Amino acid sequence: MKPLNAIRMGGAEVLPLVEGGKGVSVSNGVSSGAWAAAGGVGTFSAVNADSYTPDGRLVRQVYEGKTRRERHEELVAFGIQGGIQQARTAWEMSGGKGRIHANILWEMGGAERVIVGVLEGAKGLINGITCGAGMPYRLSDIAARFGVHYYPIVSSARAFNALWKRAYSKTREWLGGVVYEDPWLAGGHNGLSNSEHPDRPEAPYPRVAALRRTMNEFGLDDVPVVMAGGVWWLKEWEDWIDNPEIGPVAFQFGTRPLLTKESPISDTWKQRLLTLKEGDVFLNRFSPTGFYSSAVNNGFIQELRERNDRQVAYTAEAMGEHTEGFPTGPRGRLVYLTPADAASARAWTAEGFTEAMRTPDGTLIFVTPDKGAEIRRDQIECMGCLSSCRFSNWAQHEPDYTNGKKADPRSFCIQKTLQDIAHGDDVNRNLMFSGHNAYRFATDPFYSNGFVPSVKQLVERIATGD
Repeated sequence: MKPLNAIRMGGAEVLPLVEGGKGVSVSNGVSSGAWAAAGGVGTFSAVNADSYTPDGRLVRQVYEGKTRRERHEELVAFGIQGGIQQARTAWEMSGGKGRIHANILWEMGGAERVIVGVLEGAKGLINGITCGAGMPYRLSDIAARFGVHYYPIVSSARAFNALWKRAYSKTREWLGGVVYEDPWLAGGHNGLSNSEHPDRPEAPYPRVAALRRTMNEFGLDDVPVVMAGGVWWLKEWEDWIDNPEIGPVAFQFGTRPLLTKESPISDTWKQRLLTLKEGDVFLNRFSPTGFYSSAVNNGFIQELRERNDRQVAYTAEAMGEHTEGFPTGPRGRLVYLTPADAASARAWTAEGFTEAMRTPDGTLIFVTPDKGAEIRRDQIECMGCLSSCRFSNWAQHEPDYTNGKKADPRSFCIQKTLQDIAHGDDVNRNLMFSGHNAYRFATDPFYSNGFVPSVKQLVERIATGD
């Protein structure tokens, strides 16, 4: 293994090891502060970050507003308060060492308002903003306003080219690095484009080399690329280090920091990670964002798969092959199915899936009455956690605050399930994001006999190449 030398990122010398900022309350001030203290770049999630009372008790994000717009304002306030507290914790934990980044999702509800509020309330504590899930054109303006570096997350040279030409070229001095996130291997939401197939992964090296060529065309030879997604042992990436075709490079770890003593996830979640097998992480498109995402194929994902499989197309009147009337709803309103689909619908109904719910695409899905009631309740209680949500049809844009489509019962309330898994121990009936390499916890000798390292021990281990 080549020596792992420090790299210059965001105006400071750090180990080229970056903690990935994970979702709702899964990377926080404690975990990111410990990572920075070990000499790398710690990243806390500023997505609905946790906040605490003066005596240290968790403030649960309970929404009192009667309308979605009122609850959205509460969500933004929770996000700002929590982000400020996590930044302070990270700074204290790091002792001023390393670097502290805040991670946001551009498509999260109130993203600009939240990150501006956090940066205003935590001045001098945050060194950089990492941002993905969309095309964050205004990221550079926000970073320049507060004098912090910015790190856009992209999955192709083409995406960075668009960001640079439209916005980032005006604030070159604050571009701290460009994160290339492998859309087939990273955990959470993935940046697969319409021209890329989820089942046909492409090797990262040529894609990152293309990104570097694009960056060099813009005079960004000295700006690091951060490789994210699929990174486990650095010895497997040794040919990237000191490689002129890749240039200055750092490596981001999102999955491995889940299994540390400082990681805020439950012990049940940590133990589940140790049992995963190859293929247990599933690339799916159930997310209310509309993006692909990678999650453990647990009971939560399996129910969504089955829900989507119990689906048939319908018409409001008999036409073409849709000749067979089928009663729906409490009044038995007729819709028309093909004879084959009508037979399937009757079979599902006989199995207890008696609730036929309409989708925006002219289909019906069949669920139990209890599941149907849960779906409707979650849709009604929406708090606008995304800029646009296909599950509830919320959109944060005036005047009507909807995306113009029917709410889609094939998806789910992402805020609810991520809050539940982050603050509970039910890892089977909640969304459990993970990178595709998580199965390696079970085979990596470092974790033998259920060993859970500290962040410091993990960083030291990674630096050896393993």
